[in-house]
Amino acid sequence: MADAKANPEMPEEPQEPQEAVDTEVDIGALEAELAVAVAEREEMRDRMMRALADAENSRKRAEKDRRDAQLYGGARIARDMLPVYDNLARALNAASDETRAAASGLVEGVDLTLRELSNILSKHGVERICPEVGDSFDPHTHQAMFEAPVPGTKAGEIIQVMAEGFMLHDQLLRPAQVGVSSTPASE
Repeated sequence: MADAKANPEMPEEPQEPQEAVDTEVDIGALEAELAVAVAEREEMRDRMMRALADAENSRKRAEKDRRDAQLYGGARIARDMLPVYDNLARALNAASDETRAAASGLVEGVDLTLRELSNILSKHGVERICPEVGDSFDPHTHQAMFEAPVPGTKAGEIIQVMAEGFMLHDQLLRPAQVGVSSTPASE
């Protein structure tokens, strides 16, 4: 026998036929196993796709939080510095010509401090909202402190500016505080 396998010219001895297997039962069992495996694969694929989507959403949320922290992280300190700005501006506005002449160094120091504070706030994205008398009231950037009928004005016009407002990039830190004209009384 060993010689027959070593010599390709010699024919092999016929082998005995194997027992016949019931192929219908085996095919049915295999089809059932295949259906279970396909269902498991689809479930795993669905779970994997959901996990990938969750991971992508988490990545996007973390990126947005990082950007927001970078842009708006200083909002609290900026908001806390606004009264300092207001007080320095009030001090300059309260100084009469007489005071400016008598204490020119002090007034100049307050003016320089106010300018430096403005520059620092601006450097960090804080912009002033400076409405003028006669501008239209904008509820997104102005806060009406009072309303009064003033002859010669239209309803909704600013008649007095009490405090400037401030924006940090596109976020309102503090609205400008203004007085607004109501419908004027009959003249």
